[in-house]
Amino acid sequence: MSRSGKSSNKCDGNAASGSRTNQGSSESSHLYHEIAHLTRLGSEPNERFSRVVPGKLRLRLPISPVDMLVGREANYSGRGRFSSADCCHVLSRYLPINGPSVVNTMGSHAYVSQFSADGSLFIAGSQESHIRIFNVDAGWTVQKDILARSLRWTITDASLSPDQRFLVYSSMSPIVHIVNIGSAETESIANVTEIHEGLDFSLGDDDDNDYTRGIFSVKFSTDGRELVAASGDNSIYVYDLPTNKLSLRIQAHESDVNTVCFADETGHIMYSGSDDRLCKVWDRRCFGTKGQASGVLMGHIEGITFIDSRGDGRYFISNGKDQAIKLWDIRKMSSTITCNSVHINEEWDYRWMKYPAHARNMRHPQDQSLATYKGHSVLRTLIRCYFSPTYSTGQKYIYTGSADSFVYIYDLVTGARVAKLDFHMDAVRDLSWHPFYPALVSSSFDGVIAHWEFPGGNEEPVPAKRRRRWRREHL
Repeated sequence: MSRSGKSSNKCDGNAASGSRTNQGSSESSHLYHEIAHLTRLGSEPNERFSRVVPGKLRLRLPISPVDMLVGREANYSGRGRFSSADCCHVLSRYLPINGPSVVNTMGSHAYVSQFSADGSLFIAGSQESHIRIFNVDAGWTVQKDILARSLRWTITDASLSPDQRFLVYSSMSPIVHIVNIGSAETESIANVTEIHEGLDFSLGDDDDNDYTRGIFSVKFSTDGRELVAASGDNSIYVYDLPTNKLSLRIQAHESDVNTVCFADETGHIMYSGSDDRLCKVWDRRCFGTKGQASGVLMGHIEGITFIDSRGDGRYFISNGKDQAIKLWDIRKMSSTITCNSVHINEEWDYRWMKYPAHARNMRHPQDQSLATYKGHSVLRTLIRCYFSPTYSTGQKYIYTGSADSFVYIYDLVTGARVAKLDFHMDAVRDLSWHPFYPALVSSSFDGVIAHWEFPGGNEEPVPAKRRRRWRREHL
């Protein structure tokens, strides 16, 4: 989370201007790669649905739901029903762009917003030490109102266990706290009404400057037995919950590690991103005594704020302070750092300065990413980005918050911006797409947790002017 993420690694050559023609971005062409084919397989209908009348090919795309219903009744696909890709083709057309309605106003900067895996719960965390857990199925009622313990600066992250019984939260401190959210109490005040157990990620160090060891990202493993955390001391930590102790520390990067996540449900592979501008891949089965990365991916020219895995152990996306999201295939990673010396301005600080205009078209001379998506703004805070849900969209989209107060949705394959949601009055740091329904919730530094939905019926999206007028009157 340092200002520009400097690195001592050098290489020959300077950053080139312009953008790669084969990269997906808001201004460039289609993505030509295996992932494009996989995305189409997961989100496009059976080609036989294009023949609503036998012998005639429908050239108009996308195929309408009415045509697909006709095709299903005629059993053009040979299945007698819709496949998951057929369903995604329909559902992915109904983007959550209407509204929004206000779920809650936090009273300070809202940092975290996440749906549970089944969409029944929603977690919102803010700088004022509050974490609220909403029961979505019960009309967004507050199921748990948590007053966090021993915060430094803000809640940086929160994660719900797979069984939805426990929540962990982190701040600018090496202590991560865990709360039992399954208890009957609605109000959970740290160590007053309920115990918030502290999990020590400091390894007993004597360093008094705990801010350098603050936890920027913390995640449960898919089996709920481990936590993985990214730290300001350039390290990744793995905490074993059954034994209640650290099981692994990796001195992973040369600057703050802002984000870390598991690549898939096995928990063997992890991805990390740092202010040293590098994404790294870690295979815990191959550490031995060295604990070195399995590979490194270069392409960002500024620090990395967030990583989201596609969940297949192969692809992930990263958000960067160079104002870009990048798509990666770990099969293209390098074994060593061959180039990481691209500099924009040694004095540039993303927390309060605008991004230099001359750097907007610069690219890394050895960019290994598959595609780059631009248009949003990554300033002031560690803004997050995600793949859209598998069930309803086939992961056809990438969506991100932005420092300019908008929510952006990009098409993964074409790179086109398909939606720009206007409601918030300040930076949107985190957001979450419902795993099954066309609904999205965004959290902003204006303190508002906003709920976006598809219009439904014949309703039209609420005009932006009306949204802005509502904000002035109510916020």
